[in-house]
Amino acid sequence: MKLIVAIIRPDRLSEVLERLYRAEVRGLTVSRVMGHGGEVDQVATYRGLTVKMELQEKVRLEIGVSEPFVDVTVRAILESASTGEVGDGKIFVMPVEHVYRIRTGERDEAAVTPAGKLS
Repeated sequence: MKLIVAIIRPDRLSEVLERLYRAEVRGLTVSRVMGHGGEVDQVATYRGLTVKMELQEKVRLEIGVSEPFVDVTVRAILESASTGEVGDGKIFVMPVEHVYRIRTGERDEAAVTPAGKLS
């Protein structure tokens, strides 16, 4: 199991959500965040070198998936979030030790895989 965390442009959220839905990736959390990656809005020099970093509005997606959904999820985000410009974002894939579905008590793969998708 993996936790996929994606930081994307806010204006790409609709496209990403649509692509994830078509890929049958259902459970996710969306948060509005501020951050800075490779974008540099202004560079100013004062008594040496100073770089001014402006925080940009971004969207953070957190998606818990079973192994068969990792590549599908990452591909859906890559294809729908990319503009080809600096600031498109990042995707982080992290291992998850355990996950529990609170409603049913299901654990691990059963807790992150949509109904009917378990082999």
